[in-house]
Amino acid sequence: MKLTFLGTGTSQGVPVIGCRCAVCTSQDRRDRRLRTAAMVEQGGVRIVIDAGPDFRYQMLRTGVRHLDAILLTHEHKDHTGGIDDVRAFNFVDYPPTVHRVDLYAAPRTAAVVRKDFDYAFARDKYRGVPEIALHEIDPDRPFEVRGLRIEPVRGHHSDRFEVTGYRIGPLAYLTDFKRIEEAELRKLEGVDTLVVNALRVAPHPSHFCLDEALELIRRVAPREAYLTHMSHEIGLHAATEPTLPAGVRMAYDTLQTQIED
Repeated sequence: MKLTFLGTGTSQGVPVIGCRCAVCTSQDRRDRRLRTAAMVEQGGVRIVIDAGPDFRYQMLRTGVRHLDAILLTHEHKDHTGGIDDVRAFNFVDYPPTVHRVDLYAAPRTAAVVRKDFDYAFARDKYRGVPEIALHEIDPDRPFEVRGLRIEPVRGHHSDRFEVTGYRIGPLAYLTDFKRIEEAELRKLEGVDTLVVNALRVAPHPSHFCLDEALELIRRVAPREAYLTHMSHEIGLHAATEPTLPAGVRMAYDTLQTQIED
């Protein structure tokens, strides 16, 4: 299995518009973070997790011409704002083939997608709208994409919002988590590689801070772990990563890793 980090930044990305802090002005490419997303490839199946405002550039940067599915973690715009750009995948082989893109989302997220991109679901569509097959998942039940088993993992973004993480075989990907129940934590048992959000060093009301992310990693005890969804307040990559426990890394945009099945 190959995991590619398409983006590792928070909702504002890094650098933040107008900010002149050390991270936002850093020349280290690891400190330049698009909005959080990832790509998982196994056995010829290619899945992207989240399609935020940087989706178009992320796909151009990786050279991808075909997707089997997009998994959405929740409805916030830094995770869904790029859905219109799936149009390019619809028509990459046109004519004669039109590829519909399969989106998988929990019911609340699916409802927001239908509202925000209503023109893609209209009965009488105008030419060139995204061709989307939207699948509502049950966050309590596994599902399959092209034979690849995916297990949703429920989390709390805040008291108001739930978020869905995903376990795909040896990989678990959790972003925008603030809290996870014990029953959901058990879904992560035996995972080889864990990806989890760590917004900043100081506590935050709706995201794991660094210590909270490290505590989750300690409890899950994966072989390796990667931090994602990081703001400029996490510090410089070169300064922060050496302080992390063994086996824990700060992810950065375009980082790829192979995961043993």
